[in-house]
Amino acid sequence: MILIIRTRATPEQMEQMLEELKFYIKLAVDIDRCILAGGADMHYFCEQALLEDGRSQQNIWGAGFMPTSQKITYDSLINIRPRQNRSMEVLDR
Repeated sequence: MILIIRTRATPEQMEQMLEELKFYIKLAVDIDRCILAGGADMHYFCEQALLEDGRSQQNIWGAGFMPTSQKITYDSLINIRPRQNRSMEVLDR
């Protein structure tokens, strides 16, 4: 289930986003407006949810969250953009 989160995620929302991958939440984050979409099996689908919500692609970056370790990863195929970022990992804003 893909959720768009505009404030701090509730425990219930975290559980819903974990339904797809069980231990890892794929995210797309609009760094300009501090909004995220999470819970899909691919970052692309989270990105599409934000684009459909009126966000601008240049501000959307892929990440992931592992609740058990509280670790955030900053790598995704959606982060590869020749004019902005040449890596799967977020290197610069």
